[in-house]
Amino acid sequence: MKGRKTMKIAAWNTPARRIDPMTPSPAPRVLTLTLNPSVDISYEIDRLVEDRKVHASAYRLDPGGNGINVARALTRLHIAVHAFFVAAGETGALLEHLVAKQIANPHCRHIAGETRINVTIEARNPRAQYEVIGVGPTIDDTTLDAIVGDVVALADDGYVVLTGSLPPGASAGTYNRIMRALGPRVRVVVDMQGEALARAIEAKPFLIKPNRYEFEEFVGRALPTLDDVQREARALQATGVTHVCVSLGADGAVLADAQGVRHAWPPQVDVQSTVGAGDSMVAGLIAAFAQGGGSAQALRLGLACGSATAAQPGTELFDGAEVQALAAGVDVRLLAPAPP
Repeated sequence: MKGRKTMKIAAWNTPARRIDPMTPSPAPRVLTLTLNPSVDISYEIDRLVEDRKVHASAYRLDPGGNGINVARALTRLHIAVHAFFVAAGETGALLEHLVAKQIANPHCRHIAGETRINVTIEARNPRAQYEVIGVGPTIDDTTLDAIVGDVVALADDGYVVLTGSLPPGASAGTYNRIMRALGPRVRVVVDMQGEALARAIEAKPFLIKPNRYEFEEFVGRALPTLDDVQREARALQATGVTHVCVSLGADGAVLADAQGVRHAWPPQVDVQSTVGAGDSMVAGLIAAFAQGGGSAQALRLGLACGSATAAQPGTELFDGAEVQALAAGVDVRLLAPAPP
């Protein structure tokens, strides 16, 4: 994601749009799960000065957490989405308010503790981005049992998105457990890292989307070239993961499926903030598949959504009106056909 972006970037301090309940699209239902959500605050400053107060010139307040971000992005793509999340304490009440303004179908379970707050600082001089990630409330086994039941009850014969960090108290096998409870009727999309990703892959999800670092961590070695990435993606896909998408930042992404491995470069944009770009890419992939598109269309829309979000400040996501124009400029090529 490089070069200059010609479309106007949304202004800071613009209040979030209130989303009215949509007429459900003909696409299958999509349910996102956020076990460790947050309230995200973004500040724009001139520069950080040690031991001195710094006054922000602009700020944003958004509901956060990977699953919530995916749901926000899907809403902008006009995909009917249900967002399930947990909320705790006074910050959790604010989170519920913020989610309700941007997502038509929120579902919340209240738990003890206090929802975390994450802070992003965008400095102009020198240009830099700083992130401070808070600590969320602990989820005990009894609460987790109830959450698994909630997810199974809400899931339709569509897509369930499992993404983001696990809260204190949840084991690395939590997402695997949820996938097995859902069973084969649901197409599960996974975006996480470390042992949680490895355990989720054991349950053969429909789609995974690690970035290069997360994928290298999973395979246990560096993958410096595009050929290295596509080879490992194809090998993993052959084990039973339906689609393996690895995002590569400025080098685009690869997507492996039963028909082979494809690669595409991202649209050229002026990167403002990478917060939410990966979640937006996941939303683009899901939207394309949910509307009957193939891997090439999914890769094209996913990269367009991720790039459009990277061109926005702070925690703001893409403008849905500009995504199609960006997607039209994404060239997808077949790197390696399916083995005979």
